[in-house]
Parts: sequence; C-alpha cells; structure tokens
Amino acid sequence: MSSKLVGVGVGPGDPELVTVKGVNALRAAEVVVVPVMDSGERGRAEATVLHYVPAEKIVRVVFALNERTDRARREAAWDAAGERVAELLRQHGGVAFATIGDPNVYSTFTYLAQTIVESVPGVVIETVPGITAMQDLAARSGAVLTEGTEPLTLVPVTAGSAVLKDALAGPGTVVAYKFGRQAAEVAEALRETGRIGDAVWGSALGLAEESIRPAGELDGEPLPYLSTLIAPARREGGRGGKL
Repeated sequence: MSSKLVGVGVGPGDPELVTVKGVNALRAAEVVVVPVMDSGERGRAEATVLHYVPAEKIVRVVFALNERTDRARREAAWDAAGERVAELLRQHGGVAFATIGDPNVYSTFTYLAQTIVESVPGVVIETVPGITAMQDLAARSGAVLTEGTEPLTLVPVTAGSAVLKDALAGPGTVVAYKFGRQAAEVAEALRETGRIGDAVWGSALGLAEESIRPAGELDGEPLPYLSTLIAPARREGGRGGKL
C-alpha cells in the first residue's frame, strides 16, 4: 500500500481558524510532523496542532527555516529533514505535515514534498488548504482585499523592497508578507507611492500578543518577522465602481 503525506494548512495562529477538513486530516494521520528551527522553540504550527491532537502523536523535525546566507548548511538541513520524514513514511501509512497558513502559499511543505517524491517511491502527496494571514488580517482590520475587477498582488518582502515598490506603483491591492525586518523600507515605499493612508499591518494574529496598526504609524523600528501588510486598492467611483 502506498504511503501518503498530507500538507495541512493550520492558519496564521488562531486555533479556531483551522478548517474542519484540516482537523480531520490531523487526527486521521498516524503521526503529525511539525517544523521547528534548530533553536528548538515551539512554532505556531505546533502550538496550533496541540489544540487538536495529543503531544505523543507529534514529531518535531528541524528545518533551516531561518537560514538564508549559508546555502550548504541550508541544503544539509533540508536533506536531513527530508530523510527524517521519509523514514516516518516508511514506518507509518499516513503522515501529516502541519504548516502555518496554506501549504501551497510560501510554505515549507512544497520543498519537503519535492524531496519526498524523489526518495519515497509511490508516495501520495495531498494538501488541505488553510486560511492565510492576509485573509485573517483583512477580517480583523476591516480591510477589503479585492472588489470587482481589481487584481491582488502578494509580495514576500524577503525578495527586496524594490519588488514591493513596483507592486505598489501598479493597480489593485498589494499584500506584503515577512516584512518585519524591513519595516523602514516598507514605510518609505508606501509613502513614495502614496499608498500609506489606507494601509494596515498586523502580526501574531489571533494570539495574545496580536498587534494590528495603521501603516502610517510605522516608525522604522523592526517588527516581528512574520508581519503582514495590506495596502488596499485606490477606490473611486463609489459602490461597484469596478464591476
């Protein structure tokens, strides 16, 4: 019988935002893998999963989640993580991998799945979608992501603030992920493009330390790495103006 690896999106942090299908997938799996950094602290995925499955069912696997400069070290860590998950698949019929947000949106799971397909013959890969940080921030802040024919652009600021500035100069709503360490550059880009007025940012959504603030209050100080920004589209013409 083929083994199965399921990437389960567990949302941005609030355990109430895990879908029913996601909870069922976590509970149906024989083991649930959660990614941790080499420093060993509990991440959001693990904290969320613990609301739905017992701790003894969880396997913590170290990933180079914060390694961006030493490629050799990152590759070695990925190989080790992939082999650990492959070993679990050989021992168990079904393994779930919990990832914050959605497993198909800037997720550790996509890289893991590629590795597993190459190392475990016949493995079945599935994903269960999860609520994203931009959806949660929109709900908590009242920001509307899209209307009518407006495009939506999602930018990881780890790609550089110039990429964000190009997106802000275009039409529609712009969402920026992982911008905390470059908060000053992000604020500058918003001001230069005239998009700071309606923009909002948030971090630790759904958690005790949650912060949701207008982007106009950005003062250049670094923010949590996983901070999310929404710069809504310029909207004129009243209700339904872009239908």
